[in-house]
Amino acid sequence: EQLVESGGGLVQPGGSLKLSCAPSGFNFDLYAMGWFRRAPGKASGLVAAMMSNGDSTYYTDAVKGRFTISRDNDLDTLNLEMNDLRTENTALYSCAKSGGPRFSLAPHSYDNWGQGTQVTVTA
Repeated sequence: EQLVESGGGLVQPGGSLKLSCAPSGFNFDLYAMGWFRRAPGKASGLVAAMMSNGDSTYYTDAVKGRFTISRDNDLDTLNLEMNDLRTENTALYSCAKSGGPRFSLAPHSYDNWGQGTQVTVTA
C-alpha cells in the first residue's frame, strides 16, 4: 500500500492550492480517507475526512468554508482544495487511509500515511 501526495508549495495569504493524493496497492473505494497536517512544533491534526463512498465529510472548524475534500473512486484520487489560505495553514499535509469505510477523528484509526507535501503560506 502506498499514498503519494502532491500539490504543495509556497503561496501568499489569500491564495489557493490543490493537494492530491495518489493511492496504490489497495481498493481505494473501500476506505475512508483523511488529510492530516503537522505544523512545526505541533502534533498532527485531522483537517478533513471523507467516507469511502463520499457521502459524508468532516472538516476541522478552522478550515470550514475554505477547504474542500473530494475523491474520485473511478480514478483513485483524493484531493484537498484549499482557498483563502492563511499563515497558520503552513504545515506538512499528509493523506491517510482509514481502517474501514467510515472515517474517524482519531489518528490511530488510520493505518497508512503518505510522506506529505509541504504547504507554506507567507507574504
